[in-house]
Amino acid sequence: MKNSINLAGAYIGILVGAGFASGQEVLQFFTHFGIYSIIGVILATVLFSFLGMQIVQLGSDLQTVSHKKVIYHICGRYLGLAVDVLITFFLFGVTVVMIAGSGSIFQQQFGIPSMVGCIVMTVITIVTLLLDIKKIISIISLVTPFLLVIMVILAAYSFFTMDYSFADIQKYAKASQAAASNWVMGSLLYVSYNIAAGIAMLAVMGGTFKNKKEAGWGGILGGIGLGVLLFLINIGMLSDMPGIQGVDLPTLYLANEISPILGTILSIVLLGMVYNTAVGMLYAFTARFVPAETKAFKGSVVVVGILAFLASFVGFITLVGKVYPVTGYLGFVVIIAVIVSWFRRKKTVGIANEEMVKS
Repeated sequence: MKNSINLAGAYIGILVGAGFASGQEVLQFFTHFGIYSIIGVILATVLFSFLGMQIVQLGSDLQTVSHKKVIYHICGRYLGLAVDVLITFFLFGVTVVMIAGSGSIFQQQFGIPSMVGCIVMTVITIVTLLLDIKKIISIISLVTPFLLVIMVILAAYSFFTMDYSFADIQKYAKASQAAASNWVMGSLLYVSYNIAAGIAMLAVMGGTFKNKKEAGWGGILGGIGLGVLLFLINIGMLSDMPGIQGVDLPTLYLANEISPILGTILSIVLLGMVYNTAVGMLYAFTARFVPAETKAFKGSVVVVGILAFLASFVGFITLVGKVYPVTGYLGFVVIIAVIVSWFRRKKTVGIANEEMVKS
């Protein structure tokens, strides 16, 4: 069970940087829908658990060392090629976005030049990837408990100090500013975007497990953990809808409302979340081309890391606007392929059981 919990923590750690870090993502895809956002969070939790379980179990079955094997297995030869190219591009794109984002956090919260933050994130990401994959899973999972604790504090404080009713929440909800037309599509797009970001590293982590059931539980627990985080962040922002309007980093705003010290702590945790995602994305991107067990992998990590750092000069906001919109639609293809693969596996097992009964 310990291995499953570590995998769950790593699953959460990989996605929090790209999908949770600023709180803006949760605001756009959930909170703007008011009370209905809670139902959207439940739907997202179910999907994160199911899809996480399926992807890591496929990785375990295929003993994969890069996402290529899983993608071709579930998408087929031709569609698999297209999805593989897009995901590979996205892995590098998110790495660049995370490095640029770390620079923004350094500058906004601490007044340190963004280039310093970018350099620090690039260096620690490269150094981490010089370790083996099992150590990486352990490191990635470390930040999750701290994040959960802070989000519990934020949600509880915001909820118990809320001075307006649930009816008022719906009044302040601004669906017109959301990233989707309704709460169902918002939830689906959010999961789609995150799965597109996470499938590569999830497949690689699943490949480190010999026990398929143990890997599956890691995916389920990770999905539940993501749902809990979503719920806490969403409740915190619902409880202060007027205050977060127009704020770039809503979670950081809520933390600073409680205490500047907590704001500083959360900034450090946010950097840890960004670090988690940068490590996961850069590892998966490099492993797609160079086997992780080889000496060439370490040299490749250094080269790709430097290239990602140079690309980060484009700017955080510009990169988010260019890289992220593509992934929601790409993710739908991946999700459909995972579900079809699940039905095929169920059908194959069913046929095998029937033949056993007949014999």
